[in-house]
Amino acid sequence: MTYDRLVCANCAAPVSEGRCPVCRANRERLQQEGLFGGLNGLNPMALIALLAVLIAAVALLAHQAA
Repeated sequence: MTYDRLVCANCAAPVSEGRCPVCRANRERLQQEGLFGGLNGLNPMALIALLAVLIAAVALLAHQAA
């Protein structure tokens, strides 16, 4: 999730503006998590899709080796 749409519960301002210490702390935390938001930020469906692609790749390699 990006912080540009989040509203701070402490000051009711957008977190991206960083008006209060709570906004600034959350903005810093979200920036440190990076593009995928850490492992907790991964969508379960994305993980299932990744697993399916990996299984298909292994099956293809096994078929070509035989």
